[in-house]
Amino acid sequence: MSMAVTRAPAAPNPGIADSALTGRPGFLEGAAVALALSLAGGAAQALLRVLLLSPRALPLTLALVGLGYLLYLLHRAGRGPGRISALLLWLVATAGTLVAAPGLIVPLQLLLLWAVRALYFQRGPVAALLDLGLVGLGAGAGLWALGTSGSLAMTLWCFFLVQALFTSIPAARPDAAGDGAPDDRFAHAERIAAASLRRLSRRP
Repeated sequence: MSMAVTRAPAAPNPGIADSALTGRPGFLEGAAVALALSLAGGAAQALLRVLLLSPRALPLTLALVGLGYLLYLLHRAGRGPGRISALLLWLVATAGTLVAAPGLIVPLQLLLLWAVRALYFQRGPVAALLDLGLVGLGAGAGLWALGTSGSLAMTLWCFFLVQALFTSIPAARPDAAGDGAPDDRFAHAERIAAASLRRLSRRP
């Protein structure tokens, strides 16, 4: 008697963070992004000061820098779900803040960039909290640079250089090495059952 045991491969169903973790950016890439955003931010501030002749030039500059970093994150996130929704949420929240309370543009951008990274690049609450701490550390570095140099470009450089470290936050969940995911346990048990059936079918 012979028995054939076949198992259809499970269809992958990656989550938001899982889809981005396959192509996490490195520190050198993050440093290059920090340099580009700091130079672009300094140039945009100088240009907007001439064009607008208004105190709103600085909040608008910071919003544009935030948009640039958001687009970078969404691009590196790959084909994860919700990217259009995240972009629309950023546009609505930022536009409303620029009109109603431009002084709150900095905390808003910090909150939004952390939310995007937590959703698309971090797995689990511990990694998300570590990422939030990195945002706070970068904000402190930016304030130090602003106080010592008075330059927006230097402030952005220090902030985003610290943010380049977000890829060093461990990607795996804390319990990944212990119990494992339910799908993994089920697949392991199924393989054991299939091997047992094959051994039984080979007995005379």
